[in-house]
Amino acid sequence: MRKTAAPLPRIAVDLTALRESRDFRLLALGQLISNVGSEAAMVALPYQVFVLTHSAALVGLIGAVELGPLMLVSLLGGAMADRVDRRRLLALAQIGVILTAGALAALAIIGHPPVIALFALAGLLAGSAALDTVVRSAIVPAVAGTRLRSALSFNYGLYQLTQIIGPAIGGLMIAAVGLGAAYAFDAASCLAMVAAALAMSPQPPRGVAESGAPSEPVLRSIAEGLRFVRRSPALLGSFAIDLAAMAFGMPRALFAILSLTVYHAGAGGVGALYAAVAAGATIAAASTGWIEHAQRLGRITIVAVLVWGAAIAGAGAVPSLAAAMLLLAIAGAADSVSAVCRTTINQLLTPERMRGRMSAVYSLVVRGGPRLGDVESGLIASATSAQASVISGGLACLLGVGVIVAAFPALAAFHGVRDAVEGAPAPASA
Repeated sequence: MRKTAAPLPRIAVDLTALRESRDFRLLALGQLISNVGSEAAMVALPYQVFVLTHSAALVGLIGAVELGPLMLVSLLGGAMADRVDRRRLLALAQIGVILTAGALAALAIIGHPPVIALFALAGLLAGSAALDTVVRSAIVPAVAGTRLRSALSFNYGLYQLTQIIGPAIGGLMIAAVGLGAAYAFDAASCLAMVAAALAMSPQPPRGVAESGAPSEPVLRSIAEGLRFVRRSPALLGSFAIDLAAMAFGMPRALFAILSLTVYHAGAGGVGALYAAVAAGATIAAASTGWIEHAQRLGRITIVAVLVWGAAIAGAGAVPSLAAAMLLLAIAGAADSVSAVCRTTINQLLTPERMRGRMSAVYSLVVRGGPRLGDVESGLIASATSAQASVISGGLACLLGVGVIVAAFPALAAFHGVRDAVEGAPAPASA
């Protein structure tokens, strides 16, 4: 009798959550449109500061200016996301982006704005984006149902797709029309997320709405969220390893400098470098169906971050734009696998009532790490060179992974659904 061949493991990401959940479709569509605009503006700000000042250190300091608003808004936003309708909070975050991007567009059109004004608006933009990240992260598990892992994979892949399209559009807009167009495009695109958020069904935190009990004070709520993260070694390890990867190994602040002074590729080259990371990440995210049933998520994360650091170091050593783009694409693919695994670990370890506050700490890491990387890479580049800064950052990332694995053994030991806590989303059926 002929044996039936065993089914091949799924490679393509599962789209069941997208088909079954109207609210998830609205969230994804709003994210697709608004993130394209935001990524276009992401190219504009460092490019504008470097053209005005010709200072790598000042380009890097954009990240330092953004850190304060990011930290404050993330923590407050996490507490609010665990007590009010999350869709309205999401709309509020997008309105903040619209107003700030509109002000940046006006300054760019007027011409030669003071750098301090750009830094102030960069801080406001970072705060609004941080609130958006916190709230969207808290909403996804509720609208994804039992297909959490595949929904997270799709969501991350969609985000990376916008990082390909957005920087490319931003670079072309800056070259053809001017900086003001990129900022105005960001403001206009965010209207889509406002509309999507208001069209969704109400998204109050489950358990809070039903209990009717008065909310605890905001500061006490924030402190409870921080204690929850501190008591979970695997959760803390997942945050730490991403922080090491981004703070040391994310060279995005140098993309404008590399393109203008090393590769001589202009604004289009800046967009191409941003897009290369996202292209690799998008391809990897589209083929993460295997993560749906993967168990050793902690170990997969560790290997992925090691590949990220090695590829970043390699990108700093090559002399051509094409070779750098290839290595950055490999780095992006590794980061995509790491991000999906880390996000899954975080959601499996977090009960619903803590989801907003855990997402606040997650947002601090995801958005704060690259900004620390901006400062680190900018200062090192100003003391040495842009290429030396990229190489040393990648090597420091590899060293940091070794330290984190030793400090947080629970990360490597994390198994999967077996380690999920009560109140976290249920796994998808096989």
